Amino acid sequence: MKTNCCQTSRLRPDMRWSSAALIGGLAAALLAACSPAAEPAGRPVPDESLMQPPHVPTPVVLTPEAEATRDELLLHAKAGSLSRLSRVANANDGFVSNLGGTPHRQYWDLMRRIGADPNRSLRELFELPPGMREIDGEVWYVWPDLAARDAQDLIPEKLSFQDRRRLMELIGEDGIERIRQGEGYPGMRTAIAGNGRWVYYVLGQDGED
Repeated sequence: MKTNCCQTSRLRPDMRWSSAALIGGLAAALLAACSPAAEPAGRPVPDESLMQPPHVPTPVVLTPEAEATRDELLLHAKAGSLSRLSRVANANDGFVSNLGGTPHRQYWDLMRRIGADPNRSLRELFELPPGMREIDGEVWYVWPDLAARDAQDLIPEKLSFQDRRRLMELIGEDGIERIRQGEGYPGMRTAIAGNGRWVYYVLGQDGED
């Protein structure tokens, strides 16, 4: 029996579907290859405050009288003379070197014997930037500047990163814990009034009224 040529050219239905699926798959692959890559997710934008340079406070400018007293004290401290420092202290009414009422020279001699040299410590204080505060209408210049702040303003969480680091270097963990308990700056500090009066020079972490 002869076979019709038209019959031999016909594909079975399942073969036609397989060919169509293959063509469709190839087309999808080509489209995917030619499509542009998806945009990457945007990077998180940091807080704008973290991108700003650290705030530099305006330097405190001493009055001529306060500057003269600082220079005199620094001169005596560099010479290592407790006698001269004591004379300046005794000449300034109300000056405080300790809270126990011990005479200044006697107290400083004691501090030097236990390794806390008042002359060296005073020189180190005057190398630090001063702060300024007003007490009963009188301007005081305080070294270091952090000692011029109120206790609630010295809590580490309220300070900049730079000031937190400085505070730790100056008074350590024990001093910071005392601040958290409500005490004022407990470290070594000194103050000169705007009129040149030497107000106090405290060596130990013994508090300040």
